[in-house]
Amino acid sequence: MKALISTSDRTDLPGFARALLEAGFELASTGGTGAALEEAGLPVTQVSRITGFPELMDGRVKTLHPSVHAGILARRGNENDAAQLAHHLIDTIDVVVVNLYPFVETVSGPGAALDQALENIDVGGPAMIRAAAKNFPDVIVVVDPADYGWVAERLNGTPPSISREDRQRLAQKAFQHVAAYDTAISRYLAGPNNSLSGQITLGYEKLDDLRYGENPHQTGALYADPLSTGGIARAERLHGMALSFTNILDADAAWRIACDFESPMATVIKHANPCGLAVHPDQPTAYKRALEGDPTSAYGGILGFNRTVTAATSEAMRGVLYHIVVAPDFEPEALSILKRRKQLRVLRAAPERGPGDRLDARKIGGGALIQAADVSDEDFSSWEVVTDRAPNGPERRDLALAWKASRHVKSNAIVLARDNAMVGMGAGQPNRVTSVHLALRLAGDEARGSALASDAFMPFADNVEIAAAGGVTAIVQPGGSLRDQEVIEAANKLGVAMVFTGTRHFLH
Repeated sequence: MKALISTSDRTDLPGFARALLEAGFELASTGGTGAALEEAGLPVTQVSRITGFPELMDGRVKTLHPSVHAGILARRGNENDAAQLAHHLIDTIDVVVVNLYPFVETVSGPGAALDQALENIDVGGPAMIRAAAKNFPDVIVVVDPADYGWVAERLNGTPPSISREDRQRLAQKAFQHVAAYDTAISRYLAGPNNSLSGQITLGYEKLDDLRYGENPHQTGALYADPLSTGGIARAERLHGMALSFTNILDADAAWRIACDFESPMATVIKHANPCGLAVHPDQPTAYKRALEGDPTSAYGGILGFNRTVTAATSEAMRGVLYHIVVAPDFEPEALSILKRRKQLRVLRAAPERGPGDRLDARKIGGGALIQAADVSDEDFSSWEVVTDRAPNGPERRDLALAWKASRHVKSNAIVLARDNAMVGMGAGQPNRVTSVHLALRLAGDEARGSALASDAFMPFADNVEIAAAGGVTAIVQPGGSLRDQEVIEAANKLGVAMVFTGTRHFLH
């Protein structure tokens, strides 16, 4: 019996190779892997002795040979296959231990050049893995060091036994390993401007099992995009119990909003919607003003910050139950204060970087919808003032904040802002008028003198009339309705300044 070993990830490899020897397998290997095994004192036959050829093309051609692939693909018990092996003096290969060149690690590093990427595209490895996985009833294929332990135990059991189900499970994992590898290469070569091709795969890697999904009867797990860094998927949990499915969704919403603002800010999230948001150079003040946006909804919510959380901010949180705080970092004293809260999770996160931040994918029945992420960078100076009165300085500031916040609120979205803070919000309603009513009701007296953002156009003048009656003095909306002129006339009549952005921000 023969085991062929060729790996780039050599975690725990000498121990597994020794277990294979103890189980009666001869070891065959390629250059670097063979040298590592020899250094560990293990007897190894170089693949070049099996093929009769030296490694060619600087090691890029090693295992692409009939003596290797016939040995893997031969069907045990098939007389014709056995006769051909005997005629060509080829031995069967019964175990294939292979993982692939570090392509993802190469292209994820700083300043990776195309020639480096191409050099780290494995050819022989995927061919061996696929051959072994195809012939899994007769060949054991192992691609993940995490499987070394249980495979070794069963091969060295009394009697040695790896069931057909075990072999099939290893084969499935092998095909998935190659599929994810090819997906990473495809996405890299597609580049930032050619993301939505005729066929698309995303290739996520599992990070952790969750206790359950959105509800207790649903299973759930957390996956990460191997080509992207940062983001909530890779956030570091500094304190608190494990995150649930909905915890992660809410934390993601908080972190996305935090990353969308350049000025120091704080946001409070409930059910993936911001119920409070404020921009202020003093972080405790930003937090308090965000909390004032909707103190009732803030209970049991999630906090997001785009600056290191200070001890003063942590002290300001006293008296309100939060489930998660996410930020780029925490002062040591702030972390010490937050760790006193048993129900609180504290997450340190970095902005997402890589191909993953350019695509938004949503599963639907029978398929998926995939789109470019809504990351447009808009400039107030490009907006069109459509009313007789232009917004004044404070109104322009609040319109900008309300508009940026609106793209993080579920449609139909209405956001009210005053003094650089969100004071009211209406989300996810079947009609826009209801969202306006909700935002005004939440804002109360704070609606007086506020600026309003609507994520999509206002289809009727009643939106403006209700907003103005509630105290709104300026409105930003995309424009584009058949009744734009009626809406503009209503704003002029009521003395409300209005600007059109020409950009819509639906979030369903």
